[in-house]
Amino acid sequence: MTEIEQMTGAQLRGDGPPIPLRQVAAMVEIAARAPSVHNTQPWRFRVADNALEVRADRTRRLAAVDPAGREMLISCGGAVYGLRLAARWLGYLPLVSMLPDPQQPELLARLRLGRREPPTPVERDLLAAVPHRHTQREPFSGDQLPPGLLPGLQHDAIAEGAALALIHGAGEYQRLAELVAAAGRWQQRDRLVRGELARWTRLPGSVARDGIPARALPARVPRLRGTATGRLAPRDFSPGAGSGEPAGGEAVSGGPAPATAVLMTGGDTPADWLRAGQALHRLLLHAATRWVSASMNTEPLESPALRALIGARLGLRGAPQAVLQFGTSRIAPATPRRPVGEVLSWA
Repeated sequence: MTEIEQMTGAQLRGDGPPIPLRQVAAMVEIAARAPSVHNTQPWRFRVADNALEVRADRTRRLAAVDPAGREMLISCGGAVYGLRLAARWLGYLPLVSMLPDPQQPELLARLRLGRREPPTPVERDLLAAVPHRHTQREPFSGDQLPPGLLPGLQHDAIAEGAALALIHGAGEYQRLAELVAAAGRWQQRDRLVRGELARWTRLPGSVARDGIPARALPARVPRLRGTATGRLAPRDFSPGAGSGEPAGGEAVSGGPAPATAVLMTGGDTPADWLRAGQALHRLLLHAATRWVSASMNTEPLESPALRALIGARLGLRGAPQAVLQFGTSRIAPATPRRPVGEVLSWA
């Protein structure tokens, strides 16, 4: 276990080295590359008291899809991990206090700089993967994963206080695939959910710096059934057809996902959601260092009843927080991010 892991979540005192003000924007740029639900980027960063704070931007919470704010906090947890990694980029150990003030529920984390220590080779690889890490929405290539990657991803989850359960066998996969497909059908019948997805799905030519751009969507949404495809049904952002901009003018075909997994936490509280977000960002960056990407199926986890059902059907010992499929694919353009000036403020 590295010191970046040991320091996380400690209730810390003392000022430590000052935050280099000329580097704050670069730190926020690294942190803001975290994955977020529908690319809502529901976070804000604030420089205060010789620390960098991560705060929830509740105006960006998806009221219909995410009424409890669980996915919002998972997204913000990813930003916390990105900020920790940014501290390592500067050559400092990150000292992070999670949920430091009960009187400020929107204040999710406060990061100070610890002692100087150069980043490890592993951390340098993670930093190099930040620009090209992306959520995979097109089919996978069908190639096998690099040897040793999956145990490494499981270690990443454990190091962040979570667990990554691999789905083995046709029976387990069939049960999960049925629940994913059922959740997708239920959401497509919900007018409020459809409207919310439409508001965060950008049309071709849009210059918006948030939401899901058309180029990131599959050109054709397949109707997947059963286990034969090896790919869980993706969310349909435009009912009845894909709305993406296909490379070369045609939809991309591909093989099954080599691995399917569920990210879990021991509990199901805001602290657990933040923990899940840090684990998610860490393992996705690790995968990206090997040029492996992941698709995420969030629909079955957006209903508390379905989340509990997934845990029971798959015999999971924990609260499921994300369903992931890993594979290799062509490199997709990174989704846009809001300018630093929109998400950073100063005390």
